[in-house]
Amino acid sequence: MMSDEVYLAEAVALAERSVEQGGGPFGALVVRDDVVIGRGSNSVTLNNDPTAHAEVLAIRDACRTINDFSLEGSTLYSSCEPCPMCLSAIYWARVGRVIFAASREQAAEAGFDDSVIGDEIALPLQQRQLPMRQLGIDGSQPFMKWQAKEDKRLY
Repeated sequence: MMSDEVYLAEAVALAERSVEQGGGPFGALVVRDDVVIGRGSNSVTLNNDPTAHAEVLAIRDACRTINDFSLEGSTLYSSCEPCPMCLSAIYWARVGRVIFAASREQAAEAGFDDSVIGDEIALPLQQRQLPMRQLGIDGSQPFMKWQAKEDKRLY
């Protein structure tokens, strides 16, 4: 059985390779039962995709590998503390635990400061920098349809 340090070193190596290949300085892997089931490195600028963070890509890869959306019992190793988006994906994927190297403060020092997102999430809609408004649409009831659906796959 490999140690957390060994897997974390691989995530850091993915981040370093990503920088060499023109991507961002982030790498991640998902491990379950001592097997790496997913890898990802930041390709935001390479693919013009703001969601292409290492953790999200590692989760996508792991879910494809096991053909399931749930990563229960797995560990995600990341070269850096996950940002709010990645942390949300980690929760949605039901990852069991997260081990990371660099802190969000270190990321901010390197130009990757996501503190405004965390601050904004805590605010009521009316106080956020990004204008947001809830607008109901008559006749549109996707949640009622979902609740009534007998063959739905819960997640």
